[in-house]
Amino acid sequence: MVRIKSFSSSAMQNAFAIRSILLVLVFGLSSAQLSSNFYSSSCPNLLSTIKTAVNSAVSREARMGASLLRLHFHDCFVNGCDASVLLDDTANFTGEQTAGPNANSLRGMDVIDTVKSQVERACPSTVSCADILAVAARDSVVALGGPSWAVVLGRRDSTSASLSAANNNIPAPTLNLNGLISAFSNKGFTAKEMVALSGIYIFMFNILTMASYILSLVIICSIYFDSGAHTIGQARCTTFRARLYNEANINASFATSLKANCPNSGGDNNLSPLDTLTPTSFDNNYFKDLLSQKGLLHSDQQLFSGGSTNAQVNAYSSNSASFFNDFASAMVKMGNLSPLTGTNGQIRLNCGKTN
Repeated sequence: MVRIKSFSSSAMQNAFAIRSILLVLVFGLSSAQLSSNFYSSSCPNLLSTIKTAVNSAVSREARMGASLLRLHFHDCFVNGCDASVLLDDTANFTGEQTAGPNANSLRGMDVIDTVKSQVERACPSTVSCADILAVAARDSVVALGGPSWAVVLGRRDSTSASLSAANNNIPAPTLNLNGLISAFSNKGFTAKEMVALSGIYIFMFNILTMASYILSLVIICSIYFDSGAHTIGQARCTTFRARLYNEANINASFATSLKANCPNSGGDNNLSPLDTLTPTSFDNNYFKDLLSQKGLLHSDQQLFSGGSTNAQVNAYSSNSASFFNDFASAMVKMGNLSPLTGTNGQIRLNCGKTN
């Protein structure tokens, strides 16, 4: 079993959660119908049920924490947080799971299905898959030593998904800084937020071994794509081989050590950690690696390559509390991307198919 390092105390996590409640009000319950106590009467044990299942899954395999976080990102980045990514293909329907950024790399659906089954037994036709996914992402970060945040609830599930939107909206690991900033800006995120979310996404990418894309937002790009999410996880050789053998802004000894596991040809599925020091802990080491030109992916090192995000990477590398705060804030914003509420969508009884 992988031992997970605890970065923040429960008191520190509670402070992040309280702060995020205030952020919810600032970022807008675009969804005025979303609230932190949405299921307090209809499904009072929901949060403890999800937390228990997530903690169990992460204790069995630390990598699952990154997988669940990434699943939430890939859902929200494509037409909003509506659980569309969970819809399985049928003879008459092609969803998002076979899109380039998702094919053969999405993980964690079984954990969500387990939670959904437990919740349906206790609270039939009440809790959406989209809400379960949003809470599971938060609990995964906490289980890996990261910050907590308040997750507002009341999302409903979509009855459709978009293969083309998944292919077009999820940033690739080959993007340059301007491309990353633009991709996150299109979703309403600042460059600072992209950097925060990047870190966390990189963490997830490392743990998840995504085939050919990395999902990021500007704060997510820093938190989610670059440092935030990439502070945990591993990546496949095929995703960083071009950087390893063709780019100059990479630490020489770091490149040499990687080449043993990622030859010029062959070994496509061999894994290397996105965070060289603590790949199964949510911390700020991902940013420290960037300062030493040890970003594994091209898109990672772009965050610290003489551009406008250099200062932010420097700040996060020396102040983990700042990174945690910004990451939590960005996650609140991410979870509020175009949710379905009210009478829109449905409450799926099975997360993999419509009712």
